[in-house]
Amino acid sequence: MNDKPQIPMSSPDITDAERKAVAEVLDTPNLSMGSRILGFESAFQDYTGSKHAIAINSGTAGLHLCIRAAGIDQGDLVITTPFSFVASSNVILFERAIPIFVDIDPTTGNIDPKLIAQAVNDLTSSETDRTRWLPRKGVDNAKGLKAILPVDVFGQPADLDPIRKIAADKGLVIIEDSCEALGAEYKGRKVGTLGDYGVFAFYPNKQMTTGEGAVIVTNNEQAAKLMRSLRNQGRSPGDTWLQHTYLGYNYRLNEMSAALGEIQISRLDSMIDKRSLVADWYSNRLSQIPGIEVPTINSTTTRMSWFVYVIRLAKGIDRDSVAAALGRKGIPARPYFTPIHLQPFMVSRFGYQVGDFPITEDLGNRSLAIPFSSVMTEDQVDYVCISLAEVINSL
Repeated sequence: MNDKPQIPMSSPDITDAERKAVAEVLDTPNLSMGSRILGFESAFQDYTGSKHAIAINSGTAGLHLCIRAAGIDQGDLVITTPFSFVASSNVILFERAIPIFVDIDPTTGNIDPKLIAQAVNDLTSSETDRTRWLPRKGVDNAKGLKAILPVDVFGQPADLDPIRKIAADKGLVIIEDSCEALGAEYKGRKVGTLGDYGVFAFYPNKQMTTGEGAVIVTNNEQAAKLMRSLRNQGRSPGDTWLQHTYLGYNYRLNEMSAALGEIQISRLDSMIDKRSLVADWYSNRLSQIPGIEVPTINSTTTRMSWFVYVIRLAKGIDRDSVAAALGRKGIPARPYFTPIHLQPFMVSRFGYQVGDFPITEDLGNRSLAIPFSSVMTEDQVDYVCISLAEVINSL
């Protein structure tokens, strides 16, 4: 008999209120493009203070629509981070534009504004300076710098004020990838609202969930109209049923997901508070274990919105061996993140090599996500921490 606890990597925080809301939709004939979408979008406008909220079926879809709305096209350059989920770079490639990576801050894992400033200066000056930032190959069609796409990694805001100043000085668009950071605040301001566009996502391991789904927020009315059209196969207001003004996509969110999301966002602050409590339990225990570095909250982060809890192991500790040993104790653990520039497609397409972004690679080699959710118990956290100490001491 296996008497070891089996702790899930993450768990959604669902109550009877969400189940009832979804069931009510199923009792109607309208399962798509109805009133629940409008209610969900309205709730997001209220929560973020944004003029427009556009519900779509994934964070990737949301970022892609922002790329389209920003007019980013073939050969355009977009500065972004190599320490993220691949979607933040994939959406740039969808439009045949070119992601330009800059390295990250070693404390937060977020894109380094000082390196952004250097990259912007070089990319907008001489051809010789540009080559410092361009990939080794695959850039024959490279044009000018168009945008910056920072990512609020693990629920902590990027250092956005210097990024905003850089963008304003050079006329660059900011697309804020807040897919991991709903509810976080930067100097008292909600993330996702500090650029031209912001995107939040609701996969089941996020702060709130709609199963699959996301929301774009913006104050740009023209862009909002375009993105609403593009999410629905390019059909614009005034188009007939089978008439399509633009080349669009099926990026629609269904009514059941929207109903789930409307209840979830009403509970969001309490769920974030519960996640903060779990993170505190972890930090208090793990900070006492040699060889483990716990996450650091930056001084500009006035509210942390914990997405995952990612520790860093000291150099010399075999992360894969730690993860395997935890797995044998019923505890899942995963590397977080594999650097984007070292993904096989990016290496083949652009010629990236180990050593190109050393801080990203260091964190990619040492970071380990452990079980985390708002419904974790203190006993579960204790078991994970005791097990981690045992595993590290045994290596």
